[in-house]
Amino acid sequence: MNSACTPRFGFSDEELVALPTDFRDGLFDDQVVLVSGAGSGLGKAIAVLYARLGAKLVICGRNADRLEKSARLLRSLGADTLEVPMTIRDPEQADRLMDQTFKRFGRLDVLVNNAGGQFAAPAIDFTHRGWQAVIDTNLNGTWYMIQAAAKRWVARDVSGRVVNIVSTVWRGRPTTAHSCAARAGVIYLSKTLAVEWAPHRIQLNCVAPGVVETTGFEHYPPDGLATYYGQPNVMRRPGDAQDIAQACVYLTGSSAKFITGEVVTVDGGQQLWGDPWPAGRPDYFRPDAPSRSATDEL
Repeated sequence: MNSACTPRFGFSDEELVALPTDFRDGLFDDQVVLVSGAGSGLGKAIAVLYARLGAKLVICGRNADRLEKSARLLRSLGADTLEVPMTIRDPEQADRLMDQTFKRFGRLDVLVNNAGGQFAAPAIDFTHRGWQAVIDTNLNGTWYMIQAAAKRWVARDVSGRVVNIVSTVWRGRPTTAHSCAARAGVIYLSKTLAVEWAPHRIQLNCVAPGVVETTGFEHYPPDGLATYYGQPNVMRRPGDAQDIAQACVYLTGSSAKFITGEVVTVDGGQQLWGDPWPAGRPDYFRPDAPSRSATDEL
């Protein structure tokens, strides 16, 4: 975390385009990559790396201004870019996005479903509307995008690759239970579709980030952020957006030609040992909390 009076999380545009990568120039020449939620954070970092590797980009998101700024950055890297302000919650908008993609470029090679959202709060306090908003975006929206792309791949008898950005759900996600439920659904949706759509040469995989520093950290309270820099994983630090971007590239290049239905977990060992609490750690779980005996439960 930066030490300035007002912390800045994640990479600046200048830092993003200069990050080292293990992948060769031109790896995605002539390929078209669609990244949702590319106006900021992980989506922007993912789109930038594909652009640096030669891809043409389609980016979408709800905030038109941020999306346009991302598009300008991608074009400055030489990437032919189509930006489409939209929400993935609407299946008709997802369909129109795919039509625009094929009309503009004539193809789609890679779909990275990064768009999503959540808020940190105890589950007991979720409103019905809050729960539905997260499920609609993270689960339903992802499905609308996947199906819209797959229908066009199948109709054209071409192969396709999908990467769904999920999360580390294996030990639960206290204070983001709605997102945990949705992301777990996406993981098993991906595994199921990897089987059903194998005859169509469509590969589906997931990337599960742990605590990864992006501008999204601005939305969490100080008590929650403290757990992200204290004991989030065995490496005792957050990852960064380039960790996730390179995982996406790995899963959509020839490096993963024999991988489908899998989850690449990029979490610094969080699933083995870690204690992140986005809304802050409750007193019950603090290390200095008094121990309880079996008689306390009687």
